[in-house]
Amino acid sequence: MFSMEKFSLQGKVALVTGASYGIGFAIASALHKAGARISFNDIDESSVERGMKAYEEAGIPVKGYVCDVTDEKAVGQLVESIENDLGVIDILVNNAGIIKRIPMVEMSESDWRRVIDIDLTGPFIVSKAVIPGMIEKGHGKIINICSMMSELGRETVSAYAAAKGGLKMLTRNICSEYGGENIQCNAIGPGYIATPQTAPLREIQPDGSRHPFDQFIIAKTPAARWGTTEDLQGPAVFLASEASDFINGHVLYVDGGILAYIGKQPQ
Repeated sequence: MFSMEKFSLQGKVALVTGASYGIGFAIASALHKAGARISFNDIDESSVERGMKAYEEAGIPVKGYVCDVTDEKAVGQLVESIENDLGVIDILVNNAGIIKRIPMVEMSESDWRRVIDIDLTGPFIVSKAVIPGMIEKGHGKIINICSMMSELGRETVSAYAAAKGGLKMLTRNICSEYGGENIQCNAIGPGYIATPQTAPLREIQPDGSRHPFDQFIIAKTPAARWGTTEDLQGPAVFLASEASDFINGHVLYVDGGILAYIGKQPQ
């Protein structure tokens, strides 16, 4: 029989990587409101301190840790610390990521590798570290933050698109390998989200018109708006909860309909 309690995360332990601000912070906040105990990491002390301040201002108790998700030894220590402080991790959100907008022929190998390491190898390393505890506990939820670039290409984002496409397939492979252990690995593919980082692309121009990129996104989105971080919160809680126990290896695109839309006919 259906019960709203299936959406509860009461008593669950969640790790959201790179969750000092933005999408990660919004998802961690939603998991907290659903009852989970929250931990997060970021790359350096200043980023973690910024995150801790934001959570404190929001009234959210949280444990923050400095950890580079591309460092397997450090990730192992991170997971051990969370287990000692909060308990075995029930929910992992692989949110940490970067993008470098550089034309492919101008992109250095080091920039390419850095994007792949953080956006694809990082989720592999962190997932690998938490899965044994999930197996022992008898359940687990892994949510990878993909992108529309898991499906589409676009100029200047070759490394990011390659990493996010790989993350989609890592999602499916974790499902394939560990679904029998009652571990569900799914992904969220955000559309274009209004954050401080994208604010310059949404500024009204001196002549009162929209920024050209803003016009492009609005024209491509059936919802006719940018997404918000709040738009990602419900999907995250759903995929972290028992309500999604028979959903595995799926990418849920939260994009206002962009991927379903061929675009407007030229006038």
